Amino acid sequence: MTSATEAFALIKRGTQEILLEDDLRQKLGTGKPLRIKAGFDPTAPDLHLGHTVLLNKLRQFQQLGHEVQFLIGDFTGMIGDPTGKNTTRPPLTRDEVIENARSYESQIYKILAPEKTQVMFNSHWLGEMKASDLVQLAARHTVARMLERDDFHKRYTGNQPIAIHEFLYPLLQGYDSVAMKSDVELGGTDQKFNLLVGRELQKHYGQSPQAVITLPILEGLDGVQKMSKSLGNYIGITDAPEDMFGKLMSISDILMWRYLELLSFETASTLAGWRHEVEQGANPRDIKVRLASEIVARFHGSAAADHANQAFITRFRKGETPDDMPEIRLNSAQAAGAPGGGLPIAQVLRDAGLTLSTSDALRMIQQGAVRIDGDRIDDRGLIIKSGSDHVMQVGKRRFARVRVD
Repeated sequence: MTSATEAFALIKRGTQEILLEDDLRQKLGTGKPLRIKAGFDPTAPDLHLGHTVLLNKLRQFQQLGHEVQFLIGDFTGMIGDPTGKNTTRPPLTRDEVIENARSYESQIYKILAPEKTQVMFNSHWLGEMKASDLVQLAARHTVARMLERDDFHKRYTGNQPIAIHEFLYPLLQGYDSVAMKSDVELGGTDQKFNLLVGRELQKHYGQSPQAVITLPILEGLDGVQKMSKSLGNYIGITDAPEDMFGKLMSISDILMWRYLELLSFETASTLAGWRHEVEQGANPRDIKVRLASEIVARFHGSAAADHANQAFITRFRKGETPDDMPEIRLNSAQAAGAPGGGLPIAQVLRDAGLTLSTSDALRMIQQGAVRIDGDRIDDRGLIIKSGSDHVMQVGKRRFARVRVD
């Protein structure tokens, strides 16, 4: 049986901050199953590895015998979380919220144990609120306190508009903790303000305040911005095994350690041993293979991980193009092509699905990440002539045979 001290050490690993540590120790020391809350606004239909940093921590709580309250913010999702935004966020429609929520439910059990997970929707209590209830809730916080939040403060001092409903978001998220009687709430570092609002509201309503745990935000494949589907720097947990493996192998050697710390289930001593191996001259690529194999096996099984590893070796270490790469035909006559026939290279890469946009294509060319028929190109103004057929590659993983008619 795990002691409270051992449980605290396990939970603390990989966290950014615990508020307050003594509160969490005390709660763990009671020996009673705790209610562990984590809220997700269904703003996109797919979960990615950035989300699993938090989900993995919930899994640890479950292994210690606690109950996870997986909250889907179907009501607050229609407001739009203003956290980290410099403009008012467009709210989702009810249909979008429902569709995304269903997708979340089908994906979380790749990590969480169903029998220890309670999926909840905050529309069940927030949707029943009367106007008088909302006024009473709003009275629990001041505008000055709201403006202490970094993103609100920046927008206010920068003369950018803040809609009144955005002030309601932290209060409604905080009230979720009251309705759920949560003992512990988890969230990213960008959610700290909102999590603490929940703690304060619980005090107002006569409840024992929840302990708050913030977790680091995982950087995306670019190693700079947070992992996000909208930025195209994400690894989805439903990605195909080979795609997932290839994306993980594409991260930098420095970012590899960050991913190992936040995503791997290996022990801290094992990771320290791997770091020592690299310091002694081992190839970081071999450590990256271990990471990629672990993550792919977690979501697709060990056989799929082995197959993805072999496919990676065949395609990229040997410099071979994949046999199953897509074949794309582009019609220059129906597009804004170049005079005399043909299409600009940036447009070709975008329309072939190899880049997210023409600006992304131009950036990849500038970085030397684009090859045509195996040759690296650096001419951002290159025209792909009508009637030509080429194998195009962006980065290490994206290939397509493209014919321009």
